[in-house]
Amino acid sequence: SIPQQEPDGLCVRVQDPRVQNEGSWNSYVDYKIFLHTNSKAFTAKTSCVRRRYREFVWLRRQLQKNAGLVPVPELPGKSTFFVGSTDEFIEKRRQGLQQFLEKVVQNVVLLSDSRLHLFLQSQLSVPEIEASDLVPAAPWARWCPAAHTSPCLCLQL
Repeated sequence: SIPQQEPDGLCVRVQDPRVQNEGSWNSYVDYKIFLHTNSKAFTAKTSCVRRRYREFVWLRRQLQKNAGLVPVPELPGKSTFFVGSTDEFIEKRRQGLQQFLEKVVQNVVLLSDSRLHLFLQSQLSVPEIEASDLVPAAPWARWCPAAHTSPCLCLQL
């Protein structure tokens, strides 16, 4: 079922935290980002990607670089010493990431950042999104690895 849309026709949800590489020293949690929108700013009406916390940190830094004087919302803290259960920590972080994205997509300046669209709607990794910046005027579809699939979830400039 599609969650209730906010008045501006854009609904973003951070859901389904999953531990990857469980039990190993390099385990981490990633989250499903579900987006449903009527906004013409987005290529796809619905999309679903998985991202981990450090990718959100990267996104916030990119938004800060481009936003000028526009304040970028805070992310939930990175806690090394968390008192309580891991599940509780993961749930608090999930809520914080959702609040972060909800505030970001409500801001017209932040919403105009192409990296935000790629973060939310493409399966591209952070290095692939960064590489896209090296092709300034070329349409995204030209370098997008998914260009042969339909529909391409990358932003069409």
